[in-house]
Formats: sequence, C-alpha cells, structure tokens
Amino acid sequence: MPTAHEIDYRIYGEEMQYVDVELDPGETAIAEAGAFMMMDDGIQMQTIFGDGSQQQGGGLLNKLFSAGKRLLTGESLFMTAFTNVGHGKRRVAFASPYPGKIIPLDLEELGHYVVCQKDAFLCAARGVSVGIEFQRRLGTGLFGGEGFIMQKLEGDGMAFVHAGGHVFERTLQTGEMLRIDTGCLVAYTHTIQYDIQFVGGIRNTIFGGEGVFFATLRGPGKVWIQTLPVSRLASRILSYATTHRKEEGSLLGGLGNLLDGDGR
Repeated sequence: MPTAHEIDYRIYGEEMQYVDVELDPGETAIAEAGAFMMMDDGIQMQTIFGDGSQQQGGGLLNKLFSAGKRLLTGESLFMTAFTNVGHGKRRVAFASPYPGKIIPLDLEELGHYVVCQKDAFLCAARGVSVGIEFQRRLGTGLFGGEGFIMQKLEGDGMAFVHAGGHVFERTLQTGEMLRIDTGCLVAYTHTIQYDIQFVGGIRNTIFGGEGVFFATLRGPGKVWIQTLPVSRLASRILSYATTHRKEEGSLLGGLGNLLDGDGR
C-alpha cells in the first residue's frame, strides 16, 4: 500500500531548471529551506520538524533522533511542507540552487531506497523519508571525507535531487565496477556496493592534478553522475575573486588579460 502522496510534476529549463509539482486537494510536497520558487493561491506553507514522513512515527524521542541526524549532513532540523488546501489542482515550483539538472527519482521503481550526496536533495512527495546513510566500509570511513556521510531517500513516492553541470545515468551489471571522482557521484540505488579507493603512486598524488581517492561502485544497480560538483565550481569562483591573476607580472602582462576578456 503506497504511503507517499502521488504527485504529478514537470521539469522546465536547461541550465537553471525548476520542477513544477501539481498537487491534488490534500496532497503535500516537502522541500529543503530555500528551494521554494512560487506557488498558486490555495497552497498552505508550513514549517515541519524533520521530513513529516510516516516512518518517523513512534513518539517525540524518535522524531528528535530522526530529525537530529540531518544536522550531520549540514541540513536544518526543519523542512517546509506545501499542502493543497483548496478544491482543485494547485501548483508549487522549486528551483535549482546552481547551474545543473534536476533528477526525478521514482522510489517505488528504484527499490524504495536511493543514496545521494548530502546536499543533493531538493524536494519530494510527503511520505518520503529523508535520512542519513553512514558508509560502513573501512576505506570509506578513513578516507571518504564528505562521502562518508550521505543522505538516503526511502519510500514509494517521487523525490527530486539536483546536481551540477550535465547529469547522466549509468546502469551497472552484476559485478561491473566503476571508478569515479568522489565529488562527481550524485546518487545510486541501494544495491550498489560503494567504497573509497586510494590512488597509489607518488606521481599521481603530487602531480596528477586529481583527487587522491576514487569512489568505487560495483553493480548491480543504477548510478547518477554529475560533471560539475558544486565544490569544484565554488573553488574556481573563489580563486578568481580572492587571488591575483597568474599572468600579472608575466611577460604578457595586461595583454593576457585583454585576450581572455578581462580588460581591467
């Protein structure tokens, strides 16, 4: 018996997408703070403790524990619920926080359980549980950094996650393995075996220009991969905003700046 609300949706845009969710009377969508873009008249907005899923039943202590784990993923204790309190269909829209793609996940078709990066979740139908996933393998725990703590989405409804740049889906067969930069991993189904692998060799570590660790994923299952992790985007923007240009003081001097469009 489905427990999540059955919402209809449509995704608009290319680089800066938003998802438009259609709610029947009494239906509710939940979202992280800051994801809301617009809504029709007749939709009631309410701050809720945790994600409001039925899995959090069982008393105040269970709700406190379940919501409190969200702090480990850098999220708030609270979410926002948008409920259609009118008589006809109403719409509410949620926007992506930076350039990239919104990925719709039908949890019922994906085995009721998907693991994603801790900042990837955007919104979902009420009844979807947004929790925390600890990676238990030794390599992940010692070297995984942010990848050690991830979010898990459980239930039988629709959930939406956001990732940077271009996003594509890869299906791994049984025993098939994929090595990927830890920041480029967006989400994977619960049947995937996930671990962290050290990149050996002193030249790779010092001169390779890449991370020291790979995420290794072994099938069967589905994996979603992004081309532009937000950490990579932020570091590039920060380097341009806070440091002097490398070509300043070089033989090219100001000419180099003019050639790449910076005429300061």
